[in-house]
Amino acid sequence: MSPRRLAVPPGRAGRLWLTRRLAVARRGADLLDRKLQVLQRELDRRRGSAASAAAEGERRQADADGWLLRAALLGGERAIRLAAADTFAEVMISHGATMGVRYPADATCTTPLPVCRDGPALAAAREAHCAALAAAVRHAAAAEALRVLEAETAATRYRLRAVRDRWIPRLEQALTEVTLAIEEQELADAARLRLATRPGRRHGSREAGSSPRAWHAPGRRQSVSSGTCAGYPASAFPVG
Repeated sequence: MSPRRLAVPPGRAGRLWLTRRLAVARRGADLLDRKLQVLQRELDRRRGSAASAAAEGERRQADADGWLLRAALLGGERAIRLAAADTFAEVMISHGATMGVRYPADATCTTPLPVCRDGPALAAAREAHCAALAAAVRHAAAAEALRVLEAETAATRYRLRAVRDRWIPRLEQALTEVTLAIEEQELADAARLRLATRPGRRHGSREAGSSPRAWHAPGRRQSVSSGTCAGYPASAFPVG
C-alpha cells in the first residue's frame, strides 16, 4: 500500500513549508538517535544489575531455606509460628529517570522487630529471611527497571526508523517535486517574457514598416494610369 500523498501548499509557499518540516524531521531524528544511545547504555547497565540481583536473591533464598530447616528441626514448627510478627514488612521504592523515562532505581525493605526472644537457630533463620526478602525486593525493582527500559528502547528505535526511513524520504521527494515544478514554471515564464518583448512580435500591432492600404469604392476598378480611374479624374472618387 503506497503512502498517502502529502498535502503541500502550491508554489514557493509549499517549498518553504516542506523545507521547515524537513529541518524539524532531521532534528527529531538526531534527538531520537541520541536518546536511543543513552537508553542503550543505561539498558546494558541495568541488565548487569538485574543479573547480579537475581543471583544474590537465589543465594539468599537458599541460605534462608537452610536456616529455616535447622530452626524447624531444633524448635519445631510451633516455635516458628510463634516467632512470626503480626505486622508486615515495608518496602520503599526510589525512582530514577533517563531521557524522560521513569523507572525504579532502588528499593529498600524494612522488617518488623521480633515479638519474643528467639533461639540461636531461629534468630539466624529470621535474619536470613530478612536478607532474602531485601534481595528479592531489589531484584523485583531491577527487573521492573529493565522491563521499562527495554520497552522504551524498542519504541524509540521504532520511532527513529519511522522518521529516518519513511518520513524524511517522503519530505525530500515532495521537496524535489515542488522545486522542479517551480523551476519549470520560472523557465516557462521567462520564455513567454522573451517572446513578448521580441521586436516585431507585439500582439495586436502590424509589422514594422507596413503602410495602411487605400480604400476603394466597391464596384469600381482602379485604373493603371496615374491620376485617372476608368477615364474619370481621381478627384471624382473621394477616398474615405
